Amino acid sequence: MVTVIDGKGLIYGRLASNVAEMIMAEEEVVVLNAEQIIITGERSGILKYFKTRVDLGDVSKRKGPFYPRRADMLFKRCVRGMIPWMSTSGREAYRRLHVFVGAPKQFEDSNKVRPAEADREVTCKYVTLGEVSEFLGSKVR
Repeated sequence: MVTVIDGKGLIYGRLASNVAEMIMAEEEVVVLNAEQIIITGERSGILKYFKTRVDLGDVSKRKGPFYPRRADMLFKRCVRGMIPWMSTSGREAYRRLHVFVGAPKQFEDSNKVRPAEADREVTCKYVTLGEVSEFLGSKVR
């Protein structure tokens, strides 16, 4: 069974924890519109956090840890931190997660789910994942 989630306007951490539970329960999960996922908080603090994560790995010397810049890969990395990555069950669960920037044609007419925990009215300051990836230098918009 494939669960299709539209990420537009959903909260980053809450959505990631729900997706982690789903893939650990052996569900196939597809997340669309990753660039429109919302991270709540002060803009400067969020951008500073992600910039320090990217700067940890030195690409010129091939020294990790390597941190992604694209919005879809940033979300996958967040989910990866919520599953037992070092075990085979965690690695197999991670392969069941598919994240896309935008919405591919094959998922346009499918039923999209919006987890209630991640779908809240945002009245505070926030930044979208697309803005973060642009700040980090991603060429995927």
